[in-house]
Amino acid sequence: MDGIETKVLLIDDEEAFVTALEKRLSIRKLKVFTALSGQDGLAKLRTEPDVDVVLLDVKMPGMDGITTLRSIKIENPIVEVIMLTGHATVESAIEGMRLGAFDYLMKPCEVDELLAKVGEAAAKKRAHQEKILEATGKELLRRRGL
Repeated sequence: MDGIETKVLLIDDEEAFVTALEKRLSIRKLKVFTALSGQDGLAKLRTEPDVDVVLLDVKMPGMDGITTLRSIKIENPIVEVIMLTGHATVESAIEGMRLGAFDYLMKPCEVDELLAKVGEAAAKKRAHQEKILEATGKELLRRRGL
């Protein structure tokens, strides 16, 4: 990655998958948070608002990935979300992308492919943050007559 610590939230109901992927990503110098449900993931985002990328399972009991994605984008619109699924359907992919998902990957996916997507998503989030800061700074200067 680019030397900036990337913070990732992994939301998936399969505990063994979460544990394994958390280890793989942590070894590669990512700061990883985990949640085993959509509700827990949203709660984690509230306590860790500087998460860059969410890796989100589509098919989970209770609050599914699409519903979780909707809530993430309402509460944290610039957080990038990569949808993960072992049960891909064209409909869920289209719906996820329509709702603002950064990308959609099939499980299992190669760690290098996932890392590349996480890097791209984190870079996109940082670019949005920079634009927001720039606009905020310009507005403050304008208000002060500078």
